[in-house]
Amino acid sequence: MASYGAPSNKSLSKIACKRLQKELVEWQMNPPTGFKYKVTDDLQRWIIEVIGAPGTLYANETYQLQVDFPEHYPMESPQVIFLPPAPLHPHIYSNGHICLDILYDSWSPAMTLSSICISILSMLSSSTEKQRPSDNDRYVKNCKNGRSPKETRWWFHDDKV
Repeated sequence: MASYGAPSNKSLSKIACKRLQKELVEWQMNPPTGFKYKVTDDLQRWIIEVIGAPGTLYANETYQLQVDFPEHYPMESPQVIFLPPAPLHPHIYSNGHICLDILYDSWSPAMTLSSICISILSMLSSSTEKQRPSDNDRYVKNCKNGRSPKETRWWFHDDKV
């Protein structure tokens, strides 16, 4: 399985390690509906399987999220992207970048990976059409060389999908 984007060269802080170990235990005991953690030996990079919710455009479709936790998690948000193929959605670019405010400007250290996953599933479930963002080609072209979505200045203007 290929991974995308460079993980942080810095190791996790002691606080980040404790927090992630706690989240992992909670995840293993009570994972959010529609998600599966794929076991790896890297606490800093998680691969999460996403299963589309019944009764939605994405019902029974399976996708993978790659979650890279920064050195100072949870004070800093993780980088979350879809691995190819990314779902067709008005807020998900073909390179896997996700336009979702809680991943960037609206991040709070009280949030967890479970809350991120629930938000992503809600975003998928509320979509009424499968299509790429209107600026997909331009955006992806400008994101060459593995640029992180956290380097993007997102404009959060559409809360319908």
